[in-house]
Formats: sequence, C-alpha cells, structure tokens
Amino acid sequence: QVQLVESGGGLVQAGGSLRLSCAASGRTFSSYDMGWFRRAPGKERDFVASISANGDSVAYGNSVKGRFTMSRSNSNTVYLQMNSLKPEDTAVYYCAAKVPGTIWNSGYWGQGTQVTVSS
Repeated sequence: QVQLVESGGGLVQAGGSLRLSCAASGRTFSSYDMGWFRRAPGKERDFVASISANGDSVAYGNSVKGRFTMSRSNSNTVYLQMNSLKPEDTAVYYCAAKVPGTIWNSGYWGQGTQVTVSS
C-alpha cells in the first residue's frame, strides 16, 4: 500500500513558478514509477510527467516540455518544478505511483493539489 500526499499548489501569475511535492509513504518507494497528471475543469486527465523507479528515465507531456522538471529524492518525495506557467496550466495536479510494467490506472493516486495561473 502506498499513500501519496501532494502539496505546493496555489495561485500564481502567468510567467511565474511553482514547485509541487508528493510525499509517499511506505518502505518500497524506490520500487515504483512516479507520475504527475492534471485535470482542468471540463477536460480529461492529462499526462504531465513521469520518472522511472530507478530515476533513469523521465518523460514529459508535449505541453509542458521545456518548462516543467520532474525529480525524485531519496526521502520518498517527488517534485514537479513548474516554470513559465501559463493560464492553460490551471488544473488539479495529481501524483501517482505504479509498479513498473503496469498501467497508471492500476496504481496509487493522491488527492490532488490545485494550481491556478492568472493572466
């Protein structure tokens, strides 16, 4: 069982930055791929970024490439550094964890943190 708690969301002006954190419980944190997803009002959930269990592979959604950076620490935490934020980045951001080789929907999800970017 893995519990995920996101933090760091808030209101920021366009062009600003935020850093989201996701704290994971459990002793097997390093065994899970970690991901960030977001859902804007009235839209489907979008993939934002993911990092492999060993940290060697990081992937980004097309809309955030070059602006967002995902990383993971040895202290059961993953981060999402978001720079050059745009109003279209406004969404609830969710942290997720999954066993390598499985799909995200079969993994664990946090409750989400709201990010609002004003123009």
